[in-house]
Amino acid sequence: MSKAQAPGISKTRTSFYRRLYLAHLIDSGINTVAAIMAATGMPRRTAQDTLAALAELDLVCEFEQTPGARHQQGGYRISDWGPIDPAWVARHINEIRETLGYP
Repeated sequence: MSKAQAPGISKTRTSFYRRLYLAHLIDSGINTVAAIMAATGMPRRTAQDTLAALAELDLVCEFEQTPGARHQQGGYRISDWGPIDPAWVARHINEIRETLGYP
């Protein structure tokens, strides 16, 4: 069990919630790997793997290069939430954050 996972919470639920939480953060403007790491305490690899896993939920997350910037400067954007209701996520964000053990 990871240190962020609350006792009695399944790995499936924490994985699902982590993806929802990350999508919410991106939608709220915390949209770079560094900003996600700072907001959650996630290791870089976990943040990157979770970003890649959003597609498994049919969420469309795209990297947008900052105009005129070089070397992958920019941020991520959720362009389609697929079957996920972002309003539900927003209403339950405190529960999701608590379950994951994030600040």
